[in-house]
Amino acid sequence: MGAYVNPIYPYKSPADLMSTPPQRKPLIVIGAGPVGLAAAIDARLQGLEVLVLDDDKTVSVGSRAVCYAKRSLEILDRLGIANQACDMGVSWNIGRTFLEEDEVYQFNLVPEAGHKRPGMINLQQYHVEEMLIARALELGADIRWQHKVTAVTPHDAHATLTVETPEGPFDIEADWLVVADGARSPIRRHLGLDIEGRVFQDRFLIADVIMKADYPAERWFWFDPPFHPNQSVLLHKQSNNVWRIDFQLGWDADPEEEKKPEKVIPRLQAMLGDDRPFELEWVSIYTFQCRRMTDFRHGRVLFVGDAAHQVSPFGARGANSGFQDADDLMWKLALVIKGQASEKLLDTYAHDRQFAADENIMNSTRSTDFITPKSRTSKTFRNQVLALAKHHPFARKLVNSGRLSMPSFLTDSVLNTPDADSFEGQMVPGAPMDDAPVQVNGRDAWLLDQVGKGFQAMLFADAPPKPEVLAQLNALAGCSPAIPGANPPKNAVAVTPLIISPRALDIPGMNVIVDAQGLVAKRYNATPGTTYLLRPDQHVVARWRTLSIDQLQAALARAIGANIGQA
Repeated sequence: MGAYVNPIYPYKSPADLMSTPPQRKPLIVIGAGPVGLAAAIDARLQGLEVLVLDDDKTVSVGSRAVCYAKRSLEILDRLGIANQACDMGVSWNIGRTFLEEDEVYQFNLVPEAGHKRPGMINLQQYHVEEMLIARALELGADIRWQHKVTAVTPHDAHATLTVETPEGPFDIEADWLVVADGARSPIRRHLGLDIEGRVFQDRFLIADVIMKADYPAERWFWFDPPFHPNQSVLLHKQSNNVWRIDFQLGWDADPEEEKKPEKVIPRLQAMLGDDRPFELEWVSIYTFQCRRMTDFRHGRVLFVGDAAHQVSPFGARGANSGFQDADDLMWKLALVIKGQASEKLLDTYAHDRQFAADENIMNSTRSTDFITPKSRTSKTFRNQVLALAKHHPFARKLVNSGRLSMPSFLTDSVLNTPDADSFEGQMVPGAPMDDAPVQVNGRDAWLLDQVGKGFQAMLFADAPPKPEVLAQLNALAGCSPAIPGANPPKNAVAVTPLIISPRALDIPGMNVIVDAQGLVAKRYNATPGTTYLLRPDQHVVARWRTLSIDQLQAALARAIGANIGQA
C-alpha cells in the first residue's frame, strides 16, 4: 500500500505573454480543475485557441469529486478520456441504504440494459485531472502553471487580467473569460459578485483509506449504525484500493481535532470491526452548502462549476453539474467567436444552467434535510420512514440518502422548438439524449458516439429516402439563415444528416446507422420519417413526424439564438 504522489507540472516563463500594450487572447480559462480543463478541451475540439491560467503546479489533493455520473462519462467520451477513466475507475449501479444494520432500501442507476456507460464510476479527482491535463496538452491547449490571476477588469468587448508569476506580474486581455476557479472563487469575490443560498449546520469527516477489502462495488449508506450511533456514514470504493468513507460529526465537532489521526483511526477501526491494516491517504472536514450566483454571465466573463454554484456532496452533483456547464457553454461560445451567432446566445447558457443549478440545489437540499434533520418533527418523520421502509415498498421511495446526479432536462430553454406532433417518452425538446446500441459499417457501436459533433438531423427510415428527401438532406450542410448580430450567411451553421434504419441501407454520401435491436426507435418513439434536430451537446431541440426543410431551418435558427431579443 502507498499513498498517491501528486505530479509537478513545469512552470513556463510568461515572457511570450508580456507586452505593452497587453496582448489580446480570444479565450482565457482561469482554473485547471476538472471543469476548467473540460472547457479548454472542448475549446480545442471546436478549433479555438485557449490559454489556461492556474495558480498551482499540480492536481488536487485528496479524492474530492469522486463519483462521476453516466452523463459526465458521456461528455468525457466526446472529450476523449472516458475509456481511460472507466478503465481506472470503479463502475457501479447499485446503492444500498441501511438503518442500523438492516438494509431498508436499494436502487439501480441503470435498470435497463443497452447503455454504453454505467450509472457511476468512482475515481479520485486527481486521476481525472491528470487525464484531462494530458488530453488538453495533446490538443494544443496552452496551460500555464503558477500563473495566479489577481485582478479582472471587465470592459464592454473584453476583460483585462492581472497575472502574478514567479517572474513578476503582467497584464493580458481576453475577448472572453471563463472562470472555473472553484467554490471559493477569488475572481468572483474580487468582482464583488453575489452568491446566495444556505449553509447547513453540520460537519462531515472525509477519510480516504488505503486498504484491501472485499466489499462490493456499491454505494453503502448507513443511518445510525452501531459503529457510529446517532449519525450517518457513507462508503465508496475507489481505484487502487482506496476507500472513501464519510462520517457525520455534528455541528459542534471541532474540525481541527477531528482531523487528527488519533481521532480518525478509532472511528475506522470501529467501522471495520477487524484488525486489517489500513493507511490514511487524506482527511478533510466539510459542511453542506447549497448556493449559487444570481447570474452566471457578466458580459464577457462567464462562470462555470463550483465558482458559479455549490451543492452538498451527497448526490454527487458538484463536478457532474460542472461538466454539464462546460458542455452547454462551449458550443455556444464557439459559435459566437466564429461569428455564427450573436453573443446574446450566451444569455441562454446563463438561463439554462441557472435552471439546472436550482434543480440540483433543490434535490441536494432535500437530501440534506433528510440526512441531517434540524427539528424533532423532521427527525421523527425520517426515522419513521426508515422503519417503514424495512417492510413496506411505498416508504422506500421516501428514503433520501442523497438523490444522485441526473442531467437536467432543459425543457424551458428558449432554444427549443415545441412539439407540433404527438410523441411519447422522455426525448422531449430540451432532453439530454438517451444512448442505445447500434451498428456502424457492420460493427457494434453506440448512438451517442455518433453525435455531439455539431448540429445533426437524425432521420428514421426503413428504406432509402425518396429523391426529394435526399435533396433536402443534402441541403442541410449550410441551411441556417443569416443571424442578426452575426456575420453574413457565408458563416452559416451546418447540420449533418444522420439516418437511423433497422437494416443496412446503401445511400451514397449519407451516414447510415443500423438500429439492429430497435432500441433507438423505441427510446425516441420513432416511426419511419421521424426527424430529430440535435444540439452539439447531445440535447434534443426539436422533433417532427416528417422532415420539412422549412421547419428544420426555423428550428435551427431558434437553436442558435436568432430569435433572442426580437420583438
